[in-house]
Amino acid sequence: MSTTRPSTRPAEAPQTPPPTPPDEPPTASGEGGGGFSRRRLLGFAGAGVALAGAGAGIGFAAGASSGGEPARDGVVPFRGRHQAGIVTPAQDRMHFVSLDLTSTDRAEVQRLFQKWTAAAERMTAGLETSENGAVGLNPYSPPADTGEALGLPAASLTLTLGLGASFFAKLGMADERPPALIDLPAFTGDQLDPNRSGGDLCIQACSDDPQVGVHAIRNLVRIGFGTTAVRWSQLGFGRTSSTSTAQATPRNLFGFKDGTNNLKAEEPQEIDQHVWVEPGDGPDWMTGGSYLVARRIRMHIETWDRTSLQEQEQIVGRTKGEGNPLSGQKEFDVANLAAQGADGTPAIPVDAHIRLAAAESLNGVKILRRGYNFVDGSDGSGHLDAGLFFVAFVRNPETQFVPMQRALANKDKMMEYLEHNGSALFACPPGLADGGYWAQSLFT
Repeated sequence: MSTTRPSTRPAEAPQTPPPTPPDEPPTASGEGGGGFSRRRLLGFAGAGVALAGAGAGIGFAAGASSGGEPARDGVVPFRGRHQAGIVTPAQDRMHFVSLDLTSTDRAEVQRLFQKWTAAAERMTAGLETSENGAVGLNPYSPPADTGEALGLPAASLTLTLGLGASFFAKLGMADERPPALIDLPAFTGDQLDPNRSGGDLCIQACSDDPQVGVHAIRNLVRIGFGTTAVRWSQLGFGRTSSTSTAQATPRNLFGFKDGTNNLKAEEPQEIDQHVWVEPGDGPDWMTGGSYLVARRIRMHIETWDRTSLQEQEQIVGRTKGEGNPLSGQKEFDVANLAAQGADGTPAIPVDAHIRLAAAESLNGVKILRRGYNFVDGSDGSGHLDAGLFFVAFVRNPETQFVPMQRALANKDKMMEYLEHNGSALFACPPGLADGGYWAQSLFT
């Protein structure tokens, strides 16, 4: 059974929902209740569960969630120790938005986060931003929900909040800025567009239906009007990495399998070491959170398409078909960086992408990749504006992403075919306890 947004109409009269049997608590996970029931969830909302104020939301998700659970009945738990949308099995679509604050009133921003939390929790459950929000309220006022997701399922929607360095400066909270939330250095070859970089905060929407993701961002931006404004945004399709062993490795726009050696949710020790902020890493409010690195990477695919298959494989370090390292036979064979070819040269070239990005070449550095392909029309010269919207989550960007990107920027043969034109770094607070709201630990 999939969770589907109701096509809402005005109720003739309020009705008291039937009580939920004790052995069937309303959960999104289906545990103990025979699966997720939209009727029961609506009943609880109608019975007066708070959706504003402290941002209690509908509170159906287990507070102990790790943020990595796959969707059940199309619903990914919104609450838990970590925010969803990080180690959650990567969905097929993404809508990412960077926003700037238009208010420096800390209390106003705090209220916005409470409103966002209430709306986000409802939308990830397959509901409108508020009960009867699309068509069931005053017909002489703008609807509270824009309505384009009516009748659509929850589609594994996740919403993830991040805070930029400038967020803390604008709100006079410099003492709370985590030391790891650095200003990323300039990398060799960067051609960054300021209109596609930075931001006071961000929201990442991932889903298996593009309209569900667009609806979520559209409505959160609308709720934020007067307090936030869009700085830039990016749509993505076709995930370029897997975050679960249950997922097959996808391909990027160069035609190669991408993210074979990505960290997986089923590796909790690796995730703890490389993704989640631990006590003592920074301010207490960030414990359990992570850092989001976003890079818009345009691929010069017309030039790539005129490159021989052999050269393409030498640049990547893998075969294009199976995806095996040039030192192995199968995709998941461990790359042997010491292996030599028949001519005595390294089987995996010294400037190959997988060699330079390997943990063995970076003193053990690993990152959790969660990027997407994009095609944003053409550039007016007959070339597609297409590429990779690179997203990675790390425990410390200064010790993980920066050394990796420096190595790639300076030595990777693939950089001849890439243009990094957008960049941003955000601190993603930990997950939400029952009754809590986004970034509550920062404000309290």
